[in-house]
Amino acid sequence: MRKFDVVIVGAGIIGLSIAWQLVRRSNLKIAVLEKGAGVGEGSTGASSAICRFRYSIDEVVYLARDGIAAYQNWQAFTALAEPRATFQQEGVLWMPGEDRAWADTDHSRMQQLGIRTEVLDDADIEERFPSLGTCTISPDFEHGEPHDCEGGGRNFFEVEGGYVDPVSAAQDLVEACRSAGVEVQFRAQVTTVNMGGGRIQGVTLDEGEVLSTPLVINAAGPWCNDISEMAGLKMPWELSPVRIQVLHRDRPDELRGHIPITVDMESGIYFRTQNRGQQLIVSSVLEQDEKEIVLNPDEYRRETDEEFETVKLHALHHRLPNLPYRGKVMGYCGLYTINQEDVHPIVGPTEIDGFWVANGFSGHGFKLAPAVGSMVARAITGERCDFDTDVPMSFLGVDREPIILSSKSVLA
Repeated sequence: MRKFDVVIVGAGIIGLSIAWQLVRRSNLKIAVLEKGAGVGEGSTGASSAICRFRYSIDEVVYLARDGIAAYQNWQAFTALAEPRATFQQEGVLWMPGEDRAWADTDHSRMQQLGIRTEVLDDADIEERFPSLGTCTISPDFEHGEPHDCEGGGRNFFEVEGGYVDPVSAAQDLVEACRSAGVEVQFRAQVTTVNMGGGRIQGVTLDEGEVLSTPLVINAAGPWCNDISEMAGLKMPWELSPVRIQVLHRDRPDELRGHIPITVDMESGIYFRTQNRGQQLIVSSVLEQDEKEIVLNPDEYRRETDEEFETVKLHALHHRLPNLPYRGKVMGYCGLYTINQEDVHPIVGPTEIDGFWVANGFSGHGFKLAPAVGSMVARAITGERCDFDTDVPMSFLGVDREPIILSSKSVLA
């Protein structure tokens, strides 16, 4: 029986961030166990990894800010001489359509919170992002009929927003963790959480190996409910694996100039470039597209639906008027773990002594991961470190009250 101070279940971006933040400030013996065969087989690999700051709740803005700071300074954060991941500062443009007040209101709020933002009108959009249309009217999704576009919108721009390749970031954290002595083990499926004397004693793996530990952290993403059940925890939150669809296609020459990460609130989509601007990916920001609960995270439809493709491409062509109707469109699916109560994560100790959780990130996990890692690591070790957040873990605690929100979408 091997002994560890901490065992983390799940080697996605959350589990790896917790492990790295722990080992950066302690000599704890840590194991990270991943049932998949390699990096990025769970939610992390399918993430769009958009790093935006704007959230409805101030504390989440700070968590995003602190998490993104790690990605912006990734070499320093990981202590790797040549990390694979690079922060792509593309900016994040929010287009609220006919709502002329939203952008100015949120700009004022973000300025007070120390986030660099701007408000852009039609002329600003046409000058900076010539491929983007400035229409404020939603497309006709029922019949696909064209309309006479109307401008005059007020748009909100996050200057320092961007994205990171999620698999590269996770690979970097695996390397950083292993270099610091963390054991990261793939093809290591936990089948039993061992209890004794009313508290956690360790875990048993599918091949029979037993790891002794006083502290298990459940960072298993869509499989989190299985791990909690093994520990005998009746989670007071409904955490549901939900199928999410993403489309991608090559970027044609007709789309000139810089294309920022764009949140088209009127049409219900977001899109960004990837592969050095040579491709476009597009998906939904609508709550209605985050409702398909998956009963078995190991078995779900990985191909996108025809209706989803039709609707989202119609919206994309509306926002990118010069996008030609040619070229192959492909797609893939991943899983969010939605906290059905308030679409915010649950982080920290539970009523089971020695059993902690970091679950239910609801599509926010990638950008928050380094900050959540620091939150957990500080609570365990009592030590501060650079790239920490000052948001208290109680804000996301298991025993907190649900956060009151006007909408339970990924934009919350």
